Amino acid sequence: MDALKITPTSIADVLLIEPRVHQDERGFFFESYQKNRFAQAGIPFEFVQDNHSRSRFGTLRGLHYQIRQPQGKLLRVLTGEIFDVVVDLRKRSPTFGQWVGNYLSAGNKQILWVPPGFAHGFYVTSPEAEVLYKATDYYAPEWERAIRWNDPALGIAWPLEHQNPILSAKDATSRPFHEAEVYEELP
Repeated sequence: MDALKITPTSIADVLLIEPRVHQDERGFFFESYQKNRFAQAGIPFEFVQDNHSRSRFGTLRGLHYQIRQPQGKLLRVLTGEIFDVVVDLRKRSPTFGQWVGNYLSAGNKQILWVPPGFAHGFYVTSPEAEVLYKATDYYAPEWERAIRWNDPALGIAWPLEHQNPILSAKDATSRPFHEAEVYEELP
């Protein structure tokens, strides 16, 4: 695994991945995904879809998940910086209802593995940010759900620069955690 440094977060199934970056006067190069290496690291999933978003400072996206066709996500930031949050929605998990947050940026080049069974969201801390992620299942709008980003039951410590993040209509009206549909079985 010399090409990757894998660090479990406070929720062991959520992994922070640091690729080995080759840098010289021309710029840099790193391998952001290689199926065999990721499988050896405990991520043996097939990815079926790539998503790319661009958001401006103060935008908060999430907390999103699909109650059926749950998606594992392998994500990284191409430009800018985000504070990325995942919440464990696997009812039988010892970390059910807990969250973990990490700063991901174009500068640190870290990659985050979010397994199926988690809600995911992020807050843009730079003037803008582009996020690219691979998903293990297809987007299914009929199964998409969202949990309120600022639910006191979760107690997420978002690094807000101002009190009112920029939200989509869906995120502004999402459900509190106690009303959320969760995964009865571990995906």
